[in-house]
Amino acid sequence: MVKAVVLGAAGMNDPTCPLSGIGQPLSLLLKLNPHVTQLSLYDIVATPGVASDLSHIATQAKVEGFLGKEEGALEKTLTGAEVVVIPAGVPRKPGMTRDDLFKTNAGIVRGLAEGIAQFCPKAFVLVISNPVNSTVPIVAEVLKKSGVYDAKKVFGVTTLDVVRASTFVAQVLDDLSLAPTVTVPVVGGHSGVTILPLLSQAEPPLPSSISQSDIETLTKRIQFGGDEVVKAKDGAGSATLSMAQAGYQFASYCIDAIVSKGSKTFTTPSYINLDADRDGGEAVRKELGAEVDYFSVRIVLGANGVEKILPLGKLNDYEQGLVQAALPELTQNITNGVNFIAAPKL
Repeated sequence: MVKAVVLGAAGMNDPTCPLSGIGQPLSLLLKLNPHVTQLSLYDIVATPGVASDLSHIATQAKVEGFLGKEEGALEKTLTGAEVVVIPAGVPRKPGMTRDDLFKTNAGIVRGLAEGIAQFCPKAFVLVISNPVNSTVPIVAEVLKKSGVYDAKKVFGVTTLDVVRASTFVAQVLDDLSLAPTVTVPVVGGHSGVTILPLLSQAEPPLPSSISQSDIETLTKRIQFGGDEVVKAKDGAGSATLSMAQAGYQFASYCIDAIVSKGSKTFTTPSYINLDADRDGGEAVRKELGAEVDYFSVRIVLGANGVEKILPLGKLNDYEQGLVQAALPELTQNITNGVNFIAAPKL
């Protein structure tokens, strides 16, 4: 079966944000997955307690918790891992953007990626730590330096953008029972204007009577949905429960694909290196009219990672404008991540 790892499992790195943790609810959901037989948790605090708590739940998964200060902790956590999820880092606070997190979280993610390169280089790596537009390139560059990079197995988890889009469209349709079945492709990146909901491709479609103004309002809500949560939590955290559920949803696809040994595939969005499928990636670049290395696209996910990158499809004029507005920021985010690894460590 599958060994899963959560790096940042305690979710308690900032005592000023008591509601800041993705790691614990994500670990709980993974403990309940019927295909997980080993669950290893790593953080700088509290993981032995979290592991002890989870270990009392009656599933087959054996749970272990490791503290960063312990000798060999990262090796013990990662050895044999097939799926590694990284929610580690500090959360957003009111007034902060994902870019504000870069200086702190970039270094955290680099250190964890170095461990992955050494101890489980063939694992699926699922990056939640923000800013995802930059942290995914950081992981990739670290793995490249170690000669173990596989673009098909490094993912930025953008599932929450799709979950929000489905929920918010169902609200517009005035029927929340539709939320689980509403589909809206959300492409681009994972912050602000780089999040590109393709509402013209929503299924079921939005009412023909919806105004352009309402579409723009809905687009902005999907793009900046995280800000709603940060504001509502009044400085005590960011989107953690919804992110944990979305992260688990993507992780469960990876786990199911691995266990199926090729008999199952899943179509799902993710922020990836477009070279994961060269033909599909080149087709997306042509659609964009830009030479971008990373982009959130719909992929076909299988036992070996990305099997296929799907095209963006037809975009209306408004969506084309969103793409053009997003590309400069997204390109800079990617450059920031690449340059962070290229620069010598201080």
